[in-house]
Amino acid sequence: PGNDMRFSDEKIEAARNFANKLWNAARFVMMNLDIDSVDLPDPSILCTEDKWILSKLNTLAQTVEQNLDCYEVGVALANLYDFVWDIFCDWYIELLKPRLSAGDKVAQNVIAYVLTQTLKMLHPFMPFITEEIFTTMPHDGESIMISAFPKYDEMLCFADEEAEMEKVIALIKAIRARRTEMGVAPSRKAKLFLVTKFADTFSGATEFFKKLASASEVEIVDEFTDSTAVQIITDSATAYIPLADMIDFEAERKRLKDELAKNDGEIKRLVGKLSNESFVAK
Repeated sequence: PGNDMRFSDEKIEAARNFANKLWNAARFVMMNLDIDSVDLPDPSILCTEDKWILSKLNTLAQTVEQNLDCYEVGVALANLYDFVWDIFCDWYIELLKPRLSAGDKVAQNVIAYVLTQTLKMLHPFMPFITEEIFTTMPHDGESIMISAFPKYDEMLCFADEEAEMEKVIALIKAIRARRTEMGVAPSRKAKLFLVTKFADTFSGATEFFKKLASASEVEIVDEFTDSTAVQIITDSATAYIPLADMIDFEAERKRLKDELAKNDGEIKRLVGKLSNESFVAK
């Protein structure tokens, strides 16, 4: 704040990438809409993931308004950037794909509403692309420029459902991180056993684990005793994946042997260097 920004190609590329992300997300949404107008459904028929995104959007509207009132323009944009990239694109769109494919009208109305409201908040920063997307989607009014700026709405605060969804997302992230560490391809499915005191929350999210955490099945159990299973812990659940489901043992043995041979070679190379008196002297 208060400083001139240095020109950099990296910042321009990052902005271009964000514009592309927004444009492609909007294209995906419009390809899956067959509604003529956007009407936010009654909360009683919303799914947990719908209430989660609406609650996140509601908090964002409040935060962005506070940022702009304090002239914290960069902070406002950073909050919008994180919401669009991480929450809307990386999570909500992925969570909603099966429902959109099935023609779910509730899902269509919620995702269109969230995108439209996000475009309005982005408009002061990105006027041209937001106007283009807004006028292509089902909308009210002639231009996004004269539409009402989003405000915090107490009716769209779903703290309980938001907390439930965060528990599910945290565990999916932890499972994916562990699989990546172990070099397990996303295409390799594995059965997931969950030990948790939030059984209701996780039992309603089994499809999310199958789609986003490469689970073949999800079973909620009181305890799990296989000591060879991979264990993944979050503050709300412990997941267990039988090792045989996670790993092709022959391929893993080969990978470890290759890594061992590579490290042995590196050790010999370093020992050779340290045996060289002129190298050590320098």
